[in-house]
Amino acid sequence: MKLLVNPSPEKWKKQLARPVQKTKEINKIVKPIFEKVEKNGDKALKKFAQEYDHVSLDSLLATAEEIKAAKDQISKELKEAIKTAKANIERFHAAQASPELIEEVMPGVVCRRKSVPIQRVGLYIPGGTAPLFSTVLMLGVPAKIAGCTEIVLCSPPNREGKIHPAILYTADLVGITKIVKVGGAQAVAALTFGTESVPQVDKIFGPGNQYVTAAKQFATKYGVAIDMPAGPSEVLVYADETAVPAFVASDLLSQAEHGVDSQVVLVTPSDKFAKKVLKEIDVQLEDLSRKDIAFKALQNSTAVVMEDQKTALELINDYAPEHLIIAVENEEEAVEAIYNAGSVFIGNFTPESAGDYASGTNHTLPTYGYARNYSGVSLDSFLKKMTYQKITPEGLKTLGPVVEVMAANEQLDAHKNAVTIRLNYLKEKMKCP
Repeated sequence: MKLLVNPSPEKWKKQLARPVQKTKEINKIVKPIFEKVEKNGDKALKKFAQEYDHVSLDSLLATAEEIKAAKDQISKELKEAIKTAKANIERFHAAQASPELIEEVMPGVVCRRKSVPIQRVGLYIPGGTAPLFSTVLMLGVPAKIAGCTEIVLCSPPNREGKIHPAILYTADLVGITKIVKVGGAQAVAALTFGTESVPQVDKIFGPGNQYVTAAKQFATKYGVAIDMPAGPSEVLVYADETAVPAFVASDLLSQAEHGVDSQVVLVTPSDKFAKKVLKEIDVQLEDLSRKDIAFKALQNSTAVVMEDQKTALELINDYAPEHLIIAVENEEEAVEAIYNAGSVFIGNFTPESAGDYASGTNHTLPTYGYARNYSGVSLDSFLKKMTYQKITPEGLKTLGPVVEVMAANEQLDAHKNAVTIRLNYLKEKMKCP
């Protein structure tokens, strides 16, 4: 990791720049994938499975037998852990539900607003070097709570044509029955257009590599919504001498091991503390099974010594991290000053990995600085907010003239007339005996 000391604000963006995404080159690959899937459907998906996953598939759908067998392929300990995580995630996301709003804004004019589930959603679950069965919980649980009528899960198969058993087990536990053996940009294309085996959806969720990310943004051109723009995982830890260097190092490495294009950042007021953390990273790195990946990610990463807390918090908000860990003496003051972060972890005993798996919050979060203007996935991500209004004759008599004046001044005569014709009708009706 690079070590910076009190960098000036005008240099922050350059010195903390994320790994460059080669968007043009990636789109050149993604576009023809979309075209082939749109044209050839399942045939194209099977061909891509041979090309990218090195497997020949007779069927793209996971069978009931495969799902049932998955229960016996994972340990009892893991099953219990998944169930506990599911319960926490369900409890926190169910609590996010808001009641229907009904408000009489003036006599005879009633407005309503209520949540309506998005009908068809697609969940992308990475299944390569790290099969993210936890993401099945993070996306499947709120989709179920919201009441989405069709939930389609896509995840890449291994060379035996199987989806990781923990993914199948978790999907079955959540209640997802449509499980498709498709990964990469081709999975996103299938969810966008629909194929013989894959239903077309209204919104696509889930993390993925740079090709999946580009494909999701490509899908929006065809009228399909996505959860958020997302890129490689990242964490920023803000820690002072009250933090434990070994804890901080472990949190930084937990994100670095995601992928070579991940980025981790340490911000601290102490040069001495920064060096302790860097030393701990070297020690812990040697014991990681994915140390080669983490090592490469650390080349994109930086430790920043920022002696002034106000400036340090400004830097953090400017960076807008996906995950933000705050382990400083005056933690509440620091927390209240944060307005750009995907999810915040407070105190020495709140590791980021708790949120990744089981604390109850969602781990599908905006990366690459999008925390400035996007929220992470929540129950609301699977809902639409619809509004309603009902006006009585008495209400229209009061509100109608207001609308007439406004419509006339915008020179929208038909808008004005839609009110006037009703008011005239009411006047005539009043004259009738």
